[in-house]
Amino acid sequence: MSDAQQNEAVEHELVGRSNVCSIDFGEGHSCAGLCWFAVWTKSRQEKAAAAALESQGVVNFLPLKTELRQWSDRKQKVSVPLFSGYLFVRVSMTGSDKLRVLKTRGIAGLVGNSTGPLPIPDQQVEAVRAVIAQSVECTVHSLLEEGDPVRVVRGALAGAEGRLVRMNSSSRLVISVDLIHRSIAVSVAREDVERLGDRAA
Repeated sequence: MSDAQQNEAVEHELVGRSNVCSIDFGEGHSCAGLCWFAVWTKSRQEKAAAAALESQGVVNFLPLKTELRQWSDRKQKVSVPLFSGYLFVRVSMTGSDKLRVLKTRGIAGLVGNSTGPLPIPDQQVEAVRAVIAQSVECTVHSLLEEGDPVRVVRGALAGAEGRLVRMNSSSRLVISVDLIHRSIAVSVAREDVERLGDRAA
């Protein structure tokens, strides 16, 4: 399966349509010094790539989720990558840092555009970290952009701002990493969010 096919398959891993809050941290992000970047990994090489980066002293973050797998004789909980085919590195992206990341076993490339790798806002990575640390059940969604702007006012994710999207019967908080067009969705009570004023274009 090609990288494009894998990415398309991930985008179809939507679990139940619901009311959704999509975290939006704005565009035009730039940084100096250490920044988060997304990297593509070779097929099923996310954990190996993360371990190889760790052995080189490269700060990285591989979000993992627990799934229950059915084997022929038993069921077993396993840790699998939250974003199939991606992990994140925190580097300065100087010539030497970029080369070191690209030469790491299991890594296929850095995510960006024609100008080179693009940094990810710290808030997006930290929001994903918060969900993983709280062991909140979540599902992967394609990036959502529509709906009313809201803020979470209580609970572990209090302060996170996003957009409420009308879907089915329940509410979910979607935290997005814009650059890789991926989001994670977690259950959230409607009474735990409040509407914000419309943002300026």
